[in-house]
Amino acid sequence: MKNFQLIKKIIVTGKLTLKTGLHIGGTNSSLNIGGPDKFVVRNPVTSEPYIPGSSLKGKMRSLIEMRDGTIGGDEGPTHDANSKAGSLFGALALRKNDINLASRLIVRDAPMDPSCKEKLKNTDMPYTESKTEVSISRTTSSANPRTFERVPAGAVFNINMVINIFVGENEAQLVQTLKDAMGLLEMDYLGGNGSRGYGQVEFSEVNFVEKQATDICLNC
Repeated sequence: MKNFQLIKKIIVTGKLTLKTGLHIGGTNSSLNIGGPDKFVVRNPVTSEPYIPGSSLKGKMRSLIEMRDGTIGGDEGPTHDANSKAGSLFGALALRKNDINLASRLIVRDAPMDPSCKEKLKNTDMPYTESKTEVSISRTTSSANPRTFERVPAGAVFNINMVINIFVGENEAQLVQTLKDAMGLLEMDYLGGNGSRGYGQVEFSEVNFVEKQATDICLNC
């Protein structure tokens, strides 16, 4: 039986800077006439945009699966616990011989860096911009305008992730898989409408700090 003794946590912190506008959809509960059709997700207390950990984690996982060819085909996702994606992001048993493997990676919501408050003070809406696009019907040539809310290029978010390392696991592979996923994301996009230029990002000031499980305690 596998030994699930936790031996260390690797804390990953850094900055994520938008190179182009970012749209990760939020609620449309406060629709205004003449305002955007699609809103970004915001902290309901501060109204500041943030990047959901689920969006960041899901995109990184899909990029690793596409790179390694484990994203699945006609029969659906493979969910191989022995694959690099499964080892880091977890795997759900869907078939008879599959095994469940809990995710080794925690990806927290990424709040906007406080420095952005001054940088984005003159935007269309609090910390965001509106971008109107027009889709043209190829059959009727009719125009369908729509407006997206985006967090503008130059905004910075603070990332925080944790890799849990258990006895007997390949720590170097888990760390490298995360680094690979972050590198692939820089060459791809985050959020929606990436094929139209949205969501190019860049990581910086990334630090990996190890904390032994036996040394972790409250107020020590």
